[in-house]
Amino acid sequence: MQQIRQYFEKMVPFSNKDREVFSSRLVQQSFSPKTVLLKTGQTEKYLSFIEQGVVRFFIPKEENDVTFSFAFSNSFVSAYDSFLTQSPCTYEVETISETILWRVTWYDLQQIYQESDMGHIIGRYAAEDLFLKKSKRELQLLTQSAEELYINLLNEQPHLVQQIPLKYLASYIGITPQALSRIRKRIS
Repeated sequence: MQQIRQYFEKMVPFSNKDREVFSSRLVQQSFSPKTVLLKTGQTEKYLSFIEQGVVRFFIPKEENDVTFSFAFSNSFVSAYDSFLTQSPCTYEVETISETILWRVTWYDLQQIYQESDMGHIIGRYAAEDLFLKKSKRELQLLTQSAEELYINLLNEQPHLVQQIPLKYLASYIGITPQALSRIRKRIS
């Protein structure tokens, strides 16, 4: 709880009432690696904050899943389009490593919005954080080579890249694991 509180208090001061309203709605959950948090066709019920761990977003395929995003510690994670619209998701969300999440349900978030001015600020920051990640990813895919994508990920999260299996990194970059091995060899 301390980690999420510090994250938000950097952005906005909490009153005791706000802190109580918000923390009363948060639930901490721990997940082992390879836990599917959301399956295709299910509706996202949570907006989560990652205290620890790595989460991947992917489209399941018979041969090779298509990984299109990762979320790391100290960031929000959600199938946000499904969460906002409360409609079925078209992809899956899974933990890669031991993961601890602080979660608030869609319903509880609506209650926080009604009971606390701070709730709107937190909701806005979460939405902005998720939007900026999505925009950055889209621009990277349009403007960068596979090698540049890998180097960026390595620069942004070097200690976490080691926790992500090669096949997921390769899928995320849009290449085969063999091609990623060649890139890794070339830049090391």
